[in-house]
Amino acid sequence: MSEPRDDFHFEWHGNAVVIRPAPSVEKMNWDLIDQSAEVIMQPLEGHDPPMVVFDLSDVSYFGSLFLQLLLRCHTKVKTRGGELVLCGVSPLARELLQVTALDTLWAIYDTRDEALEAVAR
Repeated sequence: MSEPRDDFHFEWHGNAVVIRPAPSVEKMNWDLIDQSAEVIMQPLEGHDPPMVVFDLSDVSYFGSLFLQLLLRCHTKVKTRGGELVLCGVSPLARELLQVTALDTLWAIYDTRDEALEAVAR
């Protein structure tokens, strides 16, 4: 994995941010988890409550390291009264979320538009 800031694309839609990880997060290194979480959360400073959509359309599969990153971001967002949701989850990644019961922690939407509509409420 290259620099964490190169592996995440941010798009603002009103008060919500869409974070689109690059396919390279499938090979994320353990030593970059903290740095990646900070890179992801930094643009949300000053936005209360932070509304976050992780668009996983470009990611086919991810493992425990990326799940750890999502959990860290989720915790930071929730402690500030925000919401974190997922969209564009591949069938393989959805299966992993179901096996780990993390599909009960995060709302999962098929499309970015559905996810943005949900966090805009």
